Amino acid sequence: MSALEAIRAKLPDAARDTKLNLQSVLEGDSSLTRAQRLGIAIATAANARSLPLREAFLEQARAELENAEAVIDDAYAVATLMAMNNVYYRFRHMIGKETYSQRSPKLRMNRIAQPKTSKVDFELMSLAVSAMNGCEACVKSHEQAVLAAGLGEDQVHDAVRIAATIQAATVALEITAGAV
Repeated sequence: MSALEAIRAKLPDAARDTKLNLQSVLEGDSSLTRAQRLGIAIATAANARSLPLREAFLEQARAELENAEAVIDDAYAVATLMAMNNVYYRFRHMIGKETYSQRSPKLRMNRIAQPKTSKVDFELMSLAVSAMNGCEACVKSHEQAVLAAGLGEDQVHDAVRIAATIQAATVALEITAGAV
């Protein structure tokens, strides 16, 4: 039994939809490549701070992907950069003052331009994490970059479906562990 199957087996009956969705978004029909799916899963699990999910996806990536370490490294870079950027840009959007929008962030984010996989995959992971974190400006910016790079709305939709399912699975695991 894989680590992900073990996690799915732990989920309570109340999370049956989440259990099925985990299988569907990661193993079912998708417009995403296997590397894209697992990269998004790792980035969103790291963002949700779900160690069990993150470890399960790391196991899968290492078993299935030739470029697993590059995918993992980019997923971690996305999780950490979006933790910073989503707060900063969500603030600028929410406050709505032009004076803040005109200021330079003065925050290092060079890694965005230097992914180990591809620019479009990095942007797709960033989009998924930004959707989880509720940064409207970031979601719009990453969606525009993904579409400009040649992917379509199907890929965007599938990426966000993974993010939503990882968030639900994180909550279900916390309920199961008695953390909620």
